[in-house]
Amino acid sequence: MSFSNTVLITGGTAGLGFQTALIIAREHPEYLVVLASRTDPGSAAESINNTLSQKNVTFLPLDLSSLTNVRTFGQAWKAKNFPPIIVLLLNAGTQFPRDLRQTGDGIESTFAINHVGHALLLHLIYPNFASRARIVVTSSGAHDPAQKTGLPDAKYTTAQELAHPSPETAQNSGLQRYTTSKLVNIMWTYALHRRFTKLTEKKLTVTAFDPGLMPGTGIARENGRVFRMLWVHLLPRIIPVLRLVSRNIHSPQESATNLAWLAVSDDVEGVSGIYYEGNNEIKSSEESYDKAKQEDLWQWTVKNIATEESEIEKFEIAN
Repeated sequence: MSFSNTVLITGGTAGLGFQTALIIAREHPEYLVVLASRTDPGSAAESINNTLSQKNVTFLPLDLSSLTNVRTFGQAWKAKNFPPIIVLLLNAGTQFPRDLRQTGDGIESTFAINHVGHALLLHLIYPNFASRARIVVTSSGAHDPAQKTGLPDAKYTTAQELAHPSPETAQNSGLQRYTTSKLVNIMWTYALHRRFTKLTEKKLTVTAFDPGLMPGTGIARENGRVFRMLWVHLLPRIIPVLRLVSRNIHSPQESATNLAWLAVSDDVEGVSGIYYEGNNEIKSSEESYDKAKQEDLWQWTVKNIATEESEIEKFEIAN
């Protein structure tokens, strides 16, 4: 069977990503939907295909913590000769609440997985975008101190510091590194949007998305045993009660409806450089609009994921 376009979803084998893939695959059987995650223990693609009695979902392994693996993924993508990418959902994310962790590339793990790996992925597959395509970056309301989520306030210093913490910032909590990575997601979205507006050969849009708090998802897998039990078994059952404290608490299915809407709905065709809480356009944090910090992030990212000067020029997109 031939497909008209491709939808690529990172973290698509579970939680929000899986539910979003299910919705898009159902609504658009003419699209090839590719789930990209480190592993697929639940055979997510096969499960969706069986549920829908279709064959338009497939899985490709992707480890965002390894720049080498991301490049291998990019090479595999080129070899597959998939249809042009019409939607890219940079959805995968993680947090490490306890001690500082580093990847094999020597980058702090939260920053590496939630931002750096995704940035390299986008630049590698950039030639495969359709003439009109959407990118949606999953962030979090936790990035904004004004939302008073109870998590440590995000704080952007420099990209270099986030990637390679000094002895002082290495003492910051893992949850603070997580909220900062979600701020980074939005800052990178805005920097990318500015470059997309200068393109003439393609019409690309990028938005940032807050799915809200989703009890039961895999984001808490690195937390302690008691918290994981509450997160997985209790909190999903009392979401209506939790909404008495915050309205921005949802099941993965509910948030997936909003993410799928951003990905494929005609309602948001051409919309770019916007931050959404669910399906509502809202302001992101004050710090997220700091263009000097956005550009520090952009320049560091490009220079540190490129392997040679020619790649730096290519990764600049609208140089």
